[in-house]
Amino acid sequence: MSRKISGMAVIVTGGARGIGRATAQRLARLGASVAVGDLDADLAASVAAPFGDRVVAARLDVTDPASWREFMAEVSHLGPWDALINNAGIMPLGSLLKEPDELTRTIFDVNVFGAINGTKAVAPGMIDRGRGHIVNVASAVGRLAVANAASYSASKFAVVGFSEAMRAELAPAGIDVTVILPTVVQTELSAGVPAARGVKPVTAEDVAKVIELALRKPRAELWVPRWVQGPTKFTQALPRRVAGALDNLSDAGKVLSQADPVERQAYEERARRGT
Repeated sequence: MSRKISGMAVIVTGGARGIGRATAQRLARLGASVAVGDLDADLAASVAAPFGDRVVAARLDVTDPASWREFMAEVSHLGPWDALINNAGIMPLGSLLKEPDELTRTIFDVNVFGAINGTKAVAPGMIDRGRGHIVNVASAVGRLAVANAASYSASKFAVVGFSEAMRAELAPAGIDVTVILPTVVQTELSAGVPAARGVKPVTAEDVAKVIELALRKPRAELWVPRWVQGPTKFTQALPRRVAGALDNLSDAGKVLSQADPVERQAYEERARRGT
């Protein structure tokens, strides 16, 4: 049975930009009550403004459990929570050997501990009610790692593993867990990143549609675009040499290495601050 979005109470992290913004707006248009969390509280407020009291925005540092407690208190009037969208993430690119130690830690703090902290903050209330849904936005490189983004790939592999473990842990309490794996998405995060051969870049709205689909009918794992999942799983089952040859044909393993550093400069500077 398909669930209705209208009437749901949903938290979206990283909701001021990109996928988070598109998701918050889409769910709000469909009648959900949405709490938009982001470090940029002013920009998050601009997402909430058109929807009146049904959508609220508050500052949230997903890396900080204390910030989560403050956020939850500020938006509690919209709860109890039916769904948590752990979307906040950063994608600095470059050689691991040239990556500052502080940046490596920031990538894991935002991408991995952000999802962990969010789950710890929201899941207990879901357990008390006997229902809920956690959606973790990972990445295609959380299943298929690529060069020039070792820390990012590792962080998204961690999100995939975390999602699978929490799905098993929370299922007896009636809570669903879904992991979303987009390919290159046309947002600031992917500025200067070319599309892999044969794979059309998707938009933030495309990902938001899949998140909506997950909320309506929970699934363990959804890719964006959805057709990529089958070929990827098939390729991963092949011998490494064969899989490598197919990867060379698609150029998928090189796309992050081919990113334009000039086009990415503004984003990279902001990502280093964890925002």
